[in-house]
Amino acid sequence: MIASLDRRVIVQELLDTLPTDDTRAVASRRDLVWINALMFQSRIMASLLRRHVAKPPRRILELGCGDGSFMLAVARRMGNTWRGVELVMVDQADLLPASRRDSFAALGWHARSIKSDMFEWLAKPEHGEFDVVCANLVLHHFSDEALAGLFKSVQKLTTVLIATEPRRSALAMAGCSMLRLIGVNVVTRHDAAASVRAGFNATELTALWPCTDGTRFEEGMVGPFTHAFAMERMR
Repeated sequence: MIASLDRRVIVQELLDTLPTDDTRAVASRRDLVWINALMFQSRIMASLLRRHVAKPPRRILELGCGDGSFMLAVARRMGNTWRGVELVMVDQADLLPASRRDSFAALGWHARSIKSDMFEWLAKPEHGEFDVVCANLVLHHFSDEALAGLFKSVQKLTTVLIATEPRRSALAMAGCSMLRLIGVNVVTRHDAAASVRAGFNATELTALWPCTDGTRFEEGMVGPFTHAFAMERMR
C-alpha cells in the first residue's frame, strides 16, 4: 500500500459520473459535509486565510464550490471581521440552494454561483481581479500538467491562492477504511480512497507554480489528513 502512494494516481471519482439528482450522489454530497468536518477543513482554510490575506477581502473566487456548504462554514468562522465580501463560486454543476445564498447574505456576503468548467471559465479575460482564490478538495482531481495550466490562469487573477487538499499518506488511507463506521455510502468510500491516492505531499504543488520570483509559499501537512497549500505573491 505504501508503494502505491509514492506518486499520484488519478482515477475518475464516482460522484463525478453520477447525475446530480441521483440518490447516491445526494447521499455522497451529504457525506462530504461530515468528511470536511472530520478533517477540520473549514478551520484549516480559515486559519490560512487569516495568515495570508492582510486585510478583509472585497472579492473571493472559490473553485469547485459544490453546494456551498464548505465556504459557508469558512465564512462563519471569519465572523464579523469579513463583511461586504463578493463571493464568486464556480462549479460544473449548479448546486447552491437559495437558502444557502441567504445564509451568506446574513453574514454580509454576496454569493453567486456560476455553472461552468473551471478551466474554460478561468481562460476568459473579463473576470477582473480577486483578493484571494480558494479551493477545497478540488485540485487533486487534475493531473500535474492540468494544474500547471490552471495555476497560470489563476496567477493572472489574484495574489493569493489557498487550497486544502487530501494528504497522500498511509495514515490518510487508513482513515478511509474507517469511514464505513460513520455510515458513508459506497460512492463516498470509493472516492475517499481515490482522493488520497491522487492527493499531495511534500512540495508538489509549489513545484507546479509557474513563477516563484517574489512569491511566498506555505505547503505541507496540517492535521492527520489534510495537505495545505498557500501562494502569496508579494506586491
